[in-house]
Amino acid sequence: MTGRARRLRQLRPTGFPWASPTWPATVDRPAPERHLGVDYDTEWSRRYGARLVRAMVIDNVTRPLVHAVASPEVRGAEVLELVEAPAIFVANHASHVDTPLLLTVLPPRIRHRTVVAAAADHFFDRRWKAHLWALGLAAIPIERHRVNRRSAENAAELVGQGWNLIVYPEGGRTHDGWFGVTRGGAAYLATRTGRPVVPVHIDGTYRILPRGGERLRRSPTCVTFGPPIVAGEGEATRKVEARISSALATLADEARSDWWTARRRAGSGQTPSPRGPDASPWRRAWALGPGADGGRPDPGRWALADD
Repeated sequence: MTGRARRLRQLRPTGFPWASPTWPATVDRPAPERHLGVDYDTEWSRRYGARLVRAMVIDNVTRPLVHAVASPEVRGAEVLELVEAPAIFVANHASHVDTPLLLTVLPPRIRHRTVVAAAADHFFDRRWKAHLWALGLAAIPIERHRVNRRSAENAAELVGQGWNLIVYPEGGRTHDGWFGVTRGGAAYLATRTGRPVVPVHIDGTYRILPRGGERLRRSPTCVTFGPPIVAGEGEATRKVEARISSALATLADEARSDWWTARRRAGSGQTPSPRGPDASPWRRAWALGPGADGGRPDPGRWALADD
């Protein structure tokens, strides 16, 4: 170092407040606050600028790409004309394709005023991921492994502010194509807010990108909307949850058979469980039938075999 450089360095201010203060060696340093997971603040993603960017991307990029890959057929779209927003859309979850597919088949008046309940430990565990999903899908963090009052109240508050909400009651994607265990978050929100719940069945996305899949495969899909469910005054959350589960099971039956067969089974209490048979993995795969590869098996096939 030259004498000139040494003199200039000596003239620079040193120490606090020009530099960070030192930390006493005998005091434990607390971990820095990350503000991720359920603590991530998504309020910025619902401001006008972010909403405009998201609408342009979803309408002009996401929608054409998803429809090219998934070729969706929409059933029960007339239901949406009768639903007064905001509403809570409750769907089965088979693939990461589910959310962009569902958003792009919703009418614009609903699509651009919808937030998505996303797993806080998966989509909000890194800052770049949190920014990406909050902007791209209007995702909000939800605790899926245990009851978290803060995330539930945040979702209820957004519904109260006029935002539609997409919820996956299974808490994660299916492992084998069948429904997983559902949780009662949607039923709680229905009783808490008084808003209608619209059951949705998404068929075919498991063939496009299953859990653990490495690449997309083109395959037709079908999105079926069921009649809205409104919690009665004083109705117990568990009862509402049972109604939602029954509606999803009927829609799953319809996707694999037809409207009349599904309603006939529902009327006689013979709707096959969308969770599949309680059997070994190979038999569950067999019971799923050729539908896993592109067909639509009759779910009564395994139900009769178990009688």
